[in-house]
Amino acid sequence: MEKFTIYERQAEVAKAIAHPLRMAILDYLKAGPQCVCDIAEAVNSERSNVSRHLSIMVSAGVLESRKQGLQVIYKIRTPCVLKCVACLTECLKKNAIAEQKLLNLV
Repeated sequence: MEKFTIYERQAEVAKAIAHPLRMAILDYLKAGPQCVCDIAEAVNSERSNVSRHLSIMVSAGVLESRKQGLQVIYKIRTPCVLKCVACLTECLKKNAIAEQKLLNLV
């Protein structure tokens, strides 16, 4: 049963990044820590919406935050999550190549 708990926790992390806006946030944060206002501007979304998504990723352990004066600064807690995102991009590339090959047969 203990192993199932590990799978559940892994699924929580996967769900925490499995949203287009959260992927965009991760992509922006790979350059380093940022405040909510800058993140919201970079991903072209409202601060309240971005804050909600940041909270989900913090709860899952993907991001961490710290107060700096009146601002909250976020950074990627586990940079290896970017390897997961890169792997997803590779899957998309492989799928596109396979589909192109299929279209070439028609």
